[in-house]
Amino acid sequence: MAQLIVRNLEEDIKARLRHRALRHGRSVEEEVRDILRNATKEEGKHKEGIGSAMSRLFKNIGLHQDIPELKGITPKPPGFKP
Repeated sequence: MAQLIVRNLEEDIKARLRHRALRHGRSVEEEVRDILRNATKEEGKHKEGIGSAMSRLFKNIGLHQDIPELKGITPKPPGFKP
């Protein structure tokens, strides 16, 4: 197992870690190990971008043709009747 030394840790952070460890019923060392495990758990996993997520969510809604680009078209605001 590897060891890690953290120098110049602020006293308030040390106190909060101690308090957090007490809440979870474990040592400060085990609390820090758990925090590091959780912080690095998602590292290396590809996160889906919003475009990919939208494509996945709406891929089976029935749109079977490309949407044309609107180059050179000036959008018109909707008309409101009083």
